[in-house]
Amino acid sequence: MTVIGLDDTDSRTRGMCTTYLAARVADSVRNAGGDVERLLLVRLNPAVKHKTRGNAALAVHTDLDPGVAFELARDELEAAAETGDPNTNPGLVVAPHAPETVPDGVSTFAQAAVRDHLSREQADRRIESAGYRSTGWKNARGKIGALAAVGSWAAFTEWTYEQISYRESERWGTRRNVDFDSVFAAESDEYPTVWDTVDRGTGEAVCVPHTPCPILHGIRGDDPDAVRRVADEIESEQVIKTAQFVTNQGTDAHLRDADPGNVKDGHAYRITGTVTSKPETRQGGHVFFTLTDGASRLPCAAFEPTKRFRDHVRNLRPRDEITVCGEVARGTVKLEKFAVRTLDATELVTPTCPDCGRSMKSAGAEQGYRCRDCGTRADGKVERRIERELEHGWYEVPPEARRHIAKPLVRGGFDGPTHPER
Repeated sequence: MTVIGLDDTDSRTRGMCTTYLAARVADSVRNAGGDVERLLLVRLNPAVKHKTRGNAALAVHTDLDPGVAFELARDELEAAAETGDPNTNPGLVVAPHAPETVPDGVSTFAQAAVRDHLSREQADRRIESAGYRSTGWKNARGKIGALAAVGSWAAFTEWTYEQISYRESERWGTRRNVDFDSVFAAESDEYPTVWDTVDRGTGEAVCVPHTPCPILHGIRGDDPDAVRRVADEIESEQVIKTAQFVTNQGTDAHLRDADPGNVKDGHAYRITGTVTSKPETRQGGHVFFTLTDGASRLPCAAFEPTKRFRDHVRNLRPRDEITVCGEVARGTVKLEKFAVRTLDATELVTPTCPDCGRSMKSAGAEQGYRCRDCGTRADGKVERRIERELEHGWYEVPPEARRHIAKPLVRGGFDGPTHPER
């Protein structure tokens, strides 16, 4: 077996897509007489500064001779990678063994690439110690993702699927011709096995990108046949190529557990604490509040693109106990989802007179309250039960705002009730 890993071939402004290049490599492998066991799409740490777009690295698992595989993959990258973009720095790594038998150091590197920040020098040392063939273009930063893609099959156990359909090259950069009614109908047939295809709250077809890349649409889900069926049912302009990828999308593989005082920028966490400030809507529509574990305080934010998710955040109150998930940037958690653990269902109010039912008045500083008509007294404010808009369990951003790697609530496996967005 042979594993071909590649990364950093696309551009935010010029187009291309590393998944498309991987599909081209797979076609070349087949044309050379090899068999392709699977295409692997691995979303790496979404907080990496130098990512091109979705920070995806790709691997092709094949039985082709490693030397032949290296040569044809190199030819495809040289022909198609957007090296004219100053931020695109492709890398290629080829491993001469089965994907599940990578050295421990390579699988550990793959795990770190999803949660941490790595350097090309670290990748080069791992590549050399494993005896892999590799090459790169420009500063070759893509070797980091290429090596991570090689090690990912051994590093992770939870996988989902994406069926990606590609458009004619002459149409790249132009408006996509996709019948949205057919997208919504196809999604309805396969939901929740297939997820994040549409956002019914905004009416958007999430599966259709807006970038100048080769992708026409991408269908994600838990079953390979279901994502293929949905893709086939969509009415659109001509599909010139389609490929199915095994992927870590929708798995929360980027999250690690932490407390509010033990986080750092550029990493994503799952953090439990108590709300200490009333959520505040600031300029731009962003909503902020503070979380604490009693020792440390951590700002949290639901930014404007998360749309209706912000209403759930606004319904939080001080003393609510919650778990938040998201990336930390500039010392603030960018919320992807949160779970209500306990709700503060009381508030302190001025007491009412038990005799006449009127609201008591302050009797003076530190003298409690009294009813001026009846003379009855109370030592201070009293607790009153209140109805809360929130319920226990998990809330999430809508599909339109979800990161590729973030796990949709509809997939299940969460430690509490869920309130999925669709």
